[in-house]
Amino acid sequence: MIWKLLRQHISVAQLAGFFLANLCGMVIVLLGIQFYKDVLPVFTQGDSFMKKDYVIVSKQVSTLGSLVGKGGTFSRADIADMESQPFAKRTGAFTPAQFQVSAGMGMAGMQLSTAMFFESVPDEFVDVRLEGWTYREGQTEIPIIIPRNYLNLYNFGFAQSRNLPQLSESVMGMMTLDVRLSGRGRTERMKGRIVGFSNRLNTILVPQAFMEWANATLGDGGQTAPSRLIVEVDNPANDRIAKYFKQKGYETEGDKLDAGKTTWFLKMVVGIVLTVGLIISVLSFYLLMLSIYLLLQKNTKKLENLLMIGFSPAAVARPYQVLTVGLNAAVAAMGVLLVWMARDAYLDMLRRMVPDLQEGSLLPALLTAGGLFLLVSVLNVLAVRRKVESIWRKK
Repeated sequence: MIWKLLRQHISVAQLAGFFLANLCGMVIVLLGIQFYKDVLPVFTQGDSFMKKDYVIVSKQVSTLGSLVGKGGTFSRADIADMESQPFAKRTGAFTPAQFQVSAGMGMAGMQLSTAMFFESVPDEFVDVRLEGWTYREGQTEIPIIIPRNYLNLYNFGFAQSRNLPQLSESVMGMMTLDVRLSGRGRTERMKGRIVGFSNRLNTILVPQAFMEWANATLGDGGQTAPSRLIVEVDNPANDRIAKYFKQKGYETEGDKLDAGKTTWFLKMVVGIVLTVGLIISVLSFYLLMLSIYLLLQKNTKKLENLLMIGFSPAAVARPYQVLTVGLNAAVAAMGVLLVWMARDAYLDMLRRMVPDLQEGSLLPALLTAGGLFLLVSVLNVLAVRRKVESIWRKK
């Protein structure tokens, strides 16, 4: 009965304007967040086991330097100077193997074997969530991370020319390698298990604990100057990094600095888009509150009469609260639906560009829509309740 009495002055045009404005803002915000979450793996996929903002640094080695064994390694002074730079959050050194490594595996009746090399980095540069990235003395299995292009070379080069089966990453993860380590007149035979593939690391990585044990057991026991450093930086897009590396004659592996700049640019664009969407949402929120306040003002006499005959402020405010919450729910539901449709369209293009793209879920958009719905609805409900109570106090 209260709703039938109060709805007479409701402006459908005003509510429709709020709905469309809020829907526009909601879609911009949700699509910006969802698009960022879906596109970000294009720049980071495959190396989730590494810290996100890192750069692998090496020196430019001349022919003479490489022949005499100098010029391509980092001294303690070089490492200390790197650590003192304002952009460097943490610096670690690659530890090379001081022993010989060979590995083999049986496949299709053939025994494949090749010489290999191992390197390691401090464990804090490897994500601890990587399952099985541990080694204890006496353990016979070695966790290994290899470059993804090694697998591509086998699948699209060696396997095709020898009529061997191609292998996926999941299959490689289930296979074991027969690893032979030799040095100081001693030989160790162990099993290797591939636990990760990298797009950026051009090395075969093993745990630091294994490398320390193996170098002490099979190596010469001396300290080898590292030829590469891994540096965690505050922002790969920082131009001071490129200037410092150019000044020192350092090189970076892969396109980490370029990818970092692209990621930073993506964050900036998404931030601008989200800001625009939030501004539209805030303006639409004020539009709704203005419409509700005007509606309450038109119905002031009716509201006073209802309060005078015994209706509580909560009962009088409830129809308007239900109206605003219902509109907010419709906006959130329609926004998620539109984002889902848009996401299907751009994911098809991403799949064609990156066939092995690891797709995420719609959860970021759902959580954001739910959070915005709750926030705006609570503010609407409180504002309506306060307005009705102010009328009740004046009666």
